[in-house]
Amino acid sequence: MNWMMLTDPMFHLPFAAGLVVAVVLPLLGVLLRLRDEWLAALGLAHLAGASGLVGLAGGVPVVVGAPLGALAGALFKSLGRFRGNTVYGMMILAGWAITLLVAANTALGSVMGHALVEGQLYFAGPVHLAGALVLAAVAAALLPWAMPRLIRARLFPGHEAANGLPAWRWHLAFDALVALGMALGTGILGLMGAFALVFVPPWVAFRLASNWRACLVLSVAIGLAAYGLAFAIALAGDQPFGPVLVAVLLVMGGLGLVPARH
Repeated sequence: MNWMMLTDPMFHLPFAAGLVVAVVLPLLGVLLRLRDEWLAALGLAHLAGASGLVGLAGGVPVVVGAPLGALAGALFKSLGRFRGNTVYGMMILAGWAITLLVAANTALGSVMGHALVEGQLYFAGPVHLAGALVLAAVAAALLPWAMPRLIRARLFPGHEAANGLPAWRWHLAFDALVALGMALGTGILGLMGAFALVFVPPWVAFRLASNWRACLVLSVAIGLAAYGLAFAIALAGDQPFGPVLVAVLLVMGGLGLVPARH
């Protein structure tokens, strides 16, 4: 294992791009778990992967094609007023089918299909970092406004309709943010790596945290710790990053088996 590779400047930019995503995705995961829609992450990630691959076959960069598919899925979900995980299950099936069909019928499809599943962190460049920073900026601007409304909608589901509030605005805005986060996360960390960051840290945080603020902080802390450890292990051991990240998060997910706080 070559630990000296961790100090190589060529890996500084990829590390920074993934680090930003590793902060945002667990935050989004907390709200998805609150809404009982955690499968959204996997559904939108599959659509992002499929549209990224379709775009690539047509000469469109993955960083452009992937967000378009995920945003289309978020728009379909919001305008159709679907709730729960059923619609995301359909997205998973559609994205999976499209990805495999495109991969089987294009020259670069198979290679890029594996890249989207495993992640391209080591090859992340300035465009990926810029996209991650835009995601972080949008999340920082949107979440303080949307979060209280999403919490209220979950705890008092009749409040919006009773008061004639334009609830579609914050639900669609959050769905679009999740779509953007999963598209960028899939392109940088891989499909399952991005999903694991949305799923595992919030699951553990929901069981161990004593209040909402602690839940947010703990979720981000777990995501960052897992990302940093996985980056070091994968780079030093010359391993694909995505599977290592998922493995580390699964180990940390053992904390979620601790009896929940009451």
